[in-house]
Order: sequence, then C-alpha cells, then structure tokens
Amino acid sequence: MSVSSACLGIIHEYTSDSQKFAREGRILSVISPWRAYELSLQLFYICLQTIIILLFKPTPPKTPDQPTKPLGRVAVIGAGLTGISSSAHAIAHGFDVVIYEAGDRPGGIWAHVNRTSGLQLNSLIYRFHPAVLWSHAFPRRDEVLREIRRVWKEYQLEPRTRFNTPVTSVKRAPKEAVNADDLDPKHQGHARWLINDGSDGPFDAVIVTVGTCGKPQKIGFPGMPNSEESSDGKSDKSDNKQQGKNAEDEHEGEVFQGQVIHSSELDDADLEGKTVVVVGSGASGVEAVETALSKGAKATIMIARDDKWIIPRNIIFDTTLSAQPFGRETPLSFIWEWVLKKWHYRGVEDLAPAHRGIFEGTPVVNDAFLDHVRTGKCSYIRGDTLRLINSGALVNTRSRESKPKDPGEKKEFKGDVVVLATGFQRPQIDFLPEDIFPEDYQRPDLYLQNFPTEDWSILMTNSAYVNAIGTVGHFHIGIYTRILLSLLMDKDARPSPKDMKLWVDNVRFVKRGARGSPLSFFTYMELTLWLLLFHVLRPDRIRWVFFIMQGWGVTPKEYKH
Repeated sequence: MSVSSACLGIIHEYTSDSQKFAREGRILSVISPWRAYELSLQLFYICLQTIIILLFKPTPPKTPDQPTKPLGRVAVIGAGLTGISSSAHAIAHGFDVVIYEAGDRPGGIWAHVNRTSGLQLNSLIYRFHPAVLWSHAFPRRDEVLREIRRVWKEYQLEPRTRFNTPVTSVKRAPKEAVNADDLDPKHQGHARWLINDGSDGPFDAVIVTVGTCGKPQKIGFPGMPNSEESSDGKSDKSDNKQQGKNAEDEHEGEVFQGQVIHSSELDDADLEGKTVVVVGSGASGVEAVETALSKGAKATIMIARDDKWIIPRNIIFDTTLSAQPFGRETPLSFIWEWVLKKWHYRGVEDLAPAHRGIFEGTPVVNDAFLDHVRTGKCSYIRGDTLRLINSGALVNTRSRESKPKDPGEKKEFKGDVVVLATGFQRPQIDFLPEDIFPEDYQRPDLYLQNFPTEDWSILMTNSAYVNAIGTVGHFHIGIYTRILLSLLMDKDARPSPKDMKLWVDNVRFVKRGARGSPLSFFTYMELTLWLLLFHVLRPDRIRWVFFIMQGWGVTPKEYKH
C-alpha cells in the first residue's frame, strides 16, 4: 500500500461513516470535532510511518532471480509474520532464501483467527518489518494479513515459498556434500543444513519461526456433546474428580444441549441474543468475550481458572513495561501493579491477580474487557470448570486468594453456547537435531534466548520464549536476522559453544530466583546489553553496528539499478 492510497483510504472511511451517520440522523456525530481530531491523528500516523520507511526500509530485489550472487543460503521454517519478515531481511541483504510452510498460504496464526481479531498493542510497536504501513493504530486481522502478503510479494518471496511442505527433518550436511571447511562451531565454523530430503541443497543457516501458537488446544470436559476430547489427547475429567469426591455425580450422564466451539471458530457462530459461557481467562478468552458481545450476545460469562494481568492499550505504558531491564519480578514490581489496580482496574480491583506478579506471565493487553465487567455485560467467575451439564457448566467457584483446584462452592452457570478459550498448542521443534539442545540449554535457555548454544547458525526467532510483553511483531525480528547474517559474513565475530553457554550462565545468575525459569520472560534488555558489549569490547566489530541496528550498509548493487 502506498502512502497516498493509505491516506485516501482513511479519508474514504471517514466520509463513509459521515454519510452513514447522516442517514441515521446522527448529526452530532457527523460534525463531531473528536472525529475530525482522530482523522488528523491517523493522517499524522501515516506521515510518521513514512519517515520510518524512508530511513529503514531495506531495498528489495527487483526481479525473482536476484540476488544473482548470493552471500549465502538461508532456510526459513514458517511463513507467518516472523518468517516473512526474516526472509525479507535476509534477501534484502544479499542472501537467498527458501521458505517452508506447512499450510497453504502465508500469515501464520493470523491466517487462522477470527476476522474480528486485531492487535491489542499499538501498531507502532508492532512493526514487524520496516516496509509495513499501517492504516490504523489497532488493525484487525485482514489488515495484518494484507501487510504480510505485501511484504511477501514485494521482496520476491512468493516463488521461494514451499507451501504444504511441513519440515520433518533438519540435519547436518556431510562434509563431502558442501564446499566448505569451516564446519566446526568450536573453531569459528558452523554446520551446513539439509531440510527434509535435502532436495533444495545445503543451507548456511536455518531460521525457525514456528512461533508459540500452533493448532487450537481443545480441552475436553465431561458432558461435552459428541464425546469430544481434548486436541492433545488429555481430559480434565481426572483433575475434576480430585476437586471433590463425586463432584458431578448428580449430573452424571448429562450432555450439554448447546454448541461447543473453540475461540478461533467464532467467525461463523450465531450468537445473537444468546448467553455465551467462555472457559478461559487469557487473551483468547478476553477476545472471545468482545467478539461475542459484538455479534449480539445477550450476556457473557467468563470462567477463569486463574487471574491474568490485563494492561491498557497505552503505547507509553506498554513500551516502558516491556523495557524492564531484568525480565523478572523485582522488589519494585509492586509499583506497576499498584498503578494498574488504581488506574486500569478501578472499580473491579478484585480481578487483579493475588498470586501472580506482572512479570510472571504474559499479560493481556485490552481496554474494553474490564469495562464489560463493570457494566455487567460480562460476569467474571473465578473457579474450575468441573463439567458441562444440560444447560451450561458446573463450576467450583473460589475466592480471589485461592489457587486452582482449591476447595470452593459448586455452582451451575447457564448458557446457550460454550466457548473453549483454551489457547493453542505450543508447536513442536522435534525436527531439529537433539544434540543442539544439551542438558540445561534447552528452550528458553538459549544464547540471546534465540540461538542454540551448540551452533549459532540456527536462529529461533519468536519460537523459544515462554512469556513476554509486546515483543512478537517488532523490530527485534530484523535485529536477530542481521545478527545471524553478520556472523555468516564475519568469521571473527562468531561465538563458540563455550562462549554462548557462558553468556547464558551469566544471565541466569543475574536473573536467578525468577519464577518458572530465569530466561522464560523475554525483554529487550538482554539484547541491548549484548549489542553494547559486542561492539564496545571489540572495536573491530564497530563496522557492523549500523548494519545490525538499522540494516544499513549491506545491499547488493544490482538492487539499486
């Protein structure tokens, strides 16, 4: 999308809304100064992005056969947002790429969510590639997919993408199959890699971008229609029985008479005038409540097994929070939590987590959900879903100070539709060699949280972290890709397995005591410290600083003509 077409689109949207309001007799809305102010902000946002594009957008190849003399070959696993961005960066700097995608179209998780799904963070901190041009501060699914496809096409990635090609094997190429003598990572070398049957030839590096959200995870509960079980073969039935002897005896044999769907299937659901029970309190659950109400649901009930922090859609607050230097709870974390309770949670302070710190899990970014609870459009029930019954769900309700599976009071909640907002399965990476993840250095305990310590030529952007704030689709994708490319181009900059393990050990020492794992929470501070140390302590690496940070300095000459 060009800048002019983006501006015209915004103006057309404003004009169409004005005509709609006029037809409905809403004259005050037509002449509202606030709408005019919002229009001016949107146009200013387009101008701001234009500056970013002019400064940082890498030059794309002009034809599909460029680069004619590649600096190396990179395999990218996954054609989602991260995979397309990584590929675009690599080819822009003179490396040839091949993208392997198990599905039939680009987009990753965005290609499998509801139409109403959108960014919870401001799109200014969701610039997955410098060429992106957002029309809205909080774009919805279709706009996100449009930008992914535009970058995919502009950087000549379409003919380089293998759709319907799941990766089942990544293995080291034998020495006789490659024209290289630097195959040992212990001596400034790296492996060359074969994907699946090796028909595409050896690759100098592999970027794994399978993400952290795979197939929908459907948890099975007793009483589900058609004897549905969970998608991972598990059921909550055994856990439910542990919460109280004969907990559901009086409802034994009952089957829910309504519809049970996963939160990713709401697009085609008829919710008009119905009561919707949402099982799950994470981002999927919050979005499911919003979607249900937007589709005309009479009421919604959220059953929350545990409480999640919900932070506002505020670019200053979210950016400052994600820049926290330690990536873990600290003695000062209570300040953030106090501010949230007094500001964002006003009137519904009871929903704030009692046992979970804000840096102990990925918070939900949302402005509307708490208002839905305040106004009574959503009933927030803290408890464990025991089973489905004829008319809804049987829940072991608990107090705020309780934890999952603690004793409580069993209550029935009636509903017409049950939405399983139980998230998505974590994608497997069993196609990678096991020996690149030695004991104590497995996901997320990796070098810079993204490189296996046994060989830096495999990069796992957005595929290794457990929790994070606002980091999935931002500029770090390009930085990590360019770190990999700089290591491919500069033999003296390459870290040995010993160096990488030492870095991981030092970070773990600094962050020891963090709940879950010292490296389970991703922040930008570790990357920032590495960038400083990488260049300050080794002046010979200064020449890479603008390439790694801004993407300047490495562009094939043939792209410019």
